[in-house]
Amino acid sequence: MAERPLAPSHPAPSPARRAAATAAAGVYEIGDLAREFDLTTRAIRFYEDCGLLQPRREGRKRLYSARDRTRLKLTLRGKRLGLTLAEVKDLVDMYDSPRDTAAQLEKFLVVLAAHRAELEERLSDLHATLDEVRQHEREARRLLARGA
Repeated sequence: MAERPLAPSHPAPSPARRAAATAAAGVYEIGDLAREFDLTTRAIRFYEDCGLLQPRREGRKRLYSARDRTRLKLTLRGKRLGLTLAEVKDLVDMYDSPRDTAAQLEKFLVVLAAHRAELEERLSDLHATLDEVRQHEREARRLLARGA
């Protein structure tokens, strides 16, 4: 008589199913976050080195919490706005503290105002450069029309 296994064998869950299960539990592996935010794992480790993310470790595996995921999302939003990582870290750290929300928002407005002023200055410089390019184009066309 052939021996039967004690328990039915089940195939190992796929990486996608395993990722979905950990995400449902509020735990993310580095690859999960890399795929979700279209980043390299190296970029995520860089943000970790900057103190923006603080995963816990299980052996060699990094496990990121829902808090880390939110901090990564805020970091990327700040980068899109053109903020430096130091500015992003200050702002993200403020949201982790139990301090007054009004003070946090005032600090955020100060950072945004300074950034806006810098962008407006760059825009002004770009407009001046474009005017200069247009002037050179007109001059070159004029010379061509004269048969230079």
